[in-house]
Amino acid sequence: MAGAGSQLDPAALAAMVESGGRTVAAVFEQFGELKESAFGFLASYAARERGYFTPTEDERVRQLLISYWQLRCALFEVVTALRDQVETAGEQRSRVFLVGYAGAMVLIDAARFLREQFHAYPTIRQKLNEPEPHFGIPGDVYDTVQKSVTKPIHIWHLYHASLYFQEHRQTLEAAGRDDAHCALMLAIIDKLAVRLAISIGDYATARLRVRVREAWTSVNRDLFHLALYGLQKLAGSVVANIYVRPGHRPQLPPEIIEQLRNRLAPGDVLVTRKEYALTNYFLPGYWPHAALFLGQVDDLQRRGLSTHQNFRTRWPRFMSCDLQEQGRVLEAMKDGVLVRSLRSPCGTDSVVVIRPQLDEMLINEALTRGMFHEGKHYDFGFDFTRADRLVCTEVVYRSYEGLGSVKFNLLPRAGRMTLAAEDLVNMALRSEHFRVAAVYARSHHADLLTDHDAAEVVQTIMTSRGM
Repeated sequence: MAGAGSQLDPAALAAMVESGGRTVAAVFEQFGELKESAFGFLASYAARERGYFTPTEDERVRQLLISYWQLRCALFEVVTALRDQVETAGEQRSRVFLVGYAGAMVLIDAARFLREQFHAYPTIRQKLNEPEPHFGIPGDVYDTVQKSVTKPIHIWHLYHASLYFQEHRQTLEAAGRDDAHCALMLAIIDKLAVRLAISIGDYATARLRVRVREAWTSVNRDLFHLALYGLQKLAGSVVANIYVRPGHRPQLPPEIIEQLRNRLAPGDVLVTRKEYALTNYFLPGYWPHAALFLGQVDDLQRRGLSTHQNFRTRWPRFMSCDLQEQGRVLEAMKDGVLVRSLRSPCGTDSVVVIRPQLDEMLINEALTRGMFHEGKHYDFGFDFTRADRLVCTEVVYRSYEGLGSVKFNLLPRAGRMTLAAEDLVNMALRSEHFRVAAVYARSHHADLLTDHDAAEVVQTIMTSRGM
């Protein structure tokens, strides 16, 4: 997704909308599973009567919270990025609106589900408000979400989105006939329409209670602007002011990217950090994200991997994802496990490169194993026991586990056995199957450091953070 305030060309905007649609569809599906799971154990008669949760129940609640916030923040990023493209939406207006509107409706549905099922039970509300420090989840999550959803200002915003949908329904439905992603967004909207139900009476009451300045600044916006603005306000108000610094765009300096490109080898793992980003929160550790470097196009052709079944069937996407950048990564992000350009992990503030201590034949096998999972959904629940959707570090885990002597030690976090990106860094510092090959951390050094110097800086960072 583009940074706040950046305007995209039509092709890039189309790619953003498609990515957003994939994210909304995945979140909708996983929110459905989350609701079923939550209803199954949080509403149990025993827990309500007992007045407390057993350790097993407590872990399941923490799993719920982590998944809930991951899903919510994924939608926030989608809606915010789309709202930044309002001025240049052009022919993409229908697709932009449908993705944003469907995402907002999923948010509303999830928040109302929590209120309807659990608000009457103080024991459950207290548990839902507990912080989860390993994943950076603050206290009072439940109360914050509920206050946000019930604010009059949000009824004001949602009314404009609902009105835009009704006034342009024929155009939006036509887009659904021509575009599979739009059709899926329309299906989600139709399924959740009853959850929105913004009436004229609700709107009139909310309008009287909305701050005069807020209402006045909306007068000169057309309905499309009002709709996208309102959806972004709804999605982001709970977390944006806490975790995001407006205007900050994570990006490695061009000279560092060039040096990095020349140092990387197929099979390397890029472990990254963005400052002031939601993606740092609700993920464990200082280094929260990882991507598997597949190599340059020429590297894979020279190694004969372009003809391997797992690559061959995906080669058109592999070649076309970025015509200006030949480096490719396999990266699980909120829109799924996809082949991406090297530009993706370079849109960050700090990076550690860790290199597998394996021969080329085993690294080739790791790359083909990883590519088997390309196209799957992102796993907002961090469940390493299932392989139909993956979190970012699970791409590395499923690529390398069992090759040669490689063995990963999954650690329990919030009731899940997980592998954090930080765990990969610690393995490399111990020279356990991987080693630190390079690091760029502008807070510690202005240059890209390699080998021993890199390991020293990474160790300093980890020690200073108490990791």
